[in-house]
Amino acid sequence: MEKTHYKKLRDPNYIGAFELLNADGTTNEMVVIIEGAKKEELKNAEKNQGMVLYLKGQKPMIVNSVNAKSITSATGSPFVEDWVGKAITLYAVKIKAFGETMDALRVKKDAPVIAKPEFLPTNKNWQKAIDSINSGSTTLEASLAVIRGNYSIEGQTLQQFEDAVK
Repeated sequence: MEKTHYKKLRDPNYIGAFELLNADGTTNEMVVIIEGAKKEELKNAEKNQGMVLYLKGQKPMIVNSVNAKSITSATGSPFVEDWVGKAITLYAVKIKAFGETMDALRVKKDAPVIAKPEFLPTNKNWQKAIDSINSGSTTLEASLAVIRGNYSIEGQTLQQFEDAVK
């Protein structure tokens, strides 16, 4: 039977550690993509200003100084504009604060390794890439640079792609 954390029923405006807790006390990690960050008035009990991180497909996250340092490490930049489009990993930990032990949302200092899908002949862009190279509108090297930015292509598949261009 799945259990529901009481904070999920309160419909908070921001993502919290409770989102990563399982009924058996274990926690999950969550890889998220940053869409933006800005300082704004927080929609919480204190009604103060703070940094809010916007995440693709998730509720926004209030960023404290601990997590800001981890995001800087994971993204390789202290500038919030450089964070956009970067992936980070969220996890929950127990901390002592305000005289009690509580769950806290944290960001891993290392960027997550996200496997790229393989670029295969069945991909809708396979023939388009070959046609662009054969027409002279791009080079094999330039096309492979774009492909490798989004996909994995190696070994026999790479050879098949190169052979199709010749």
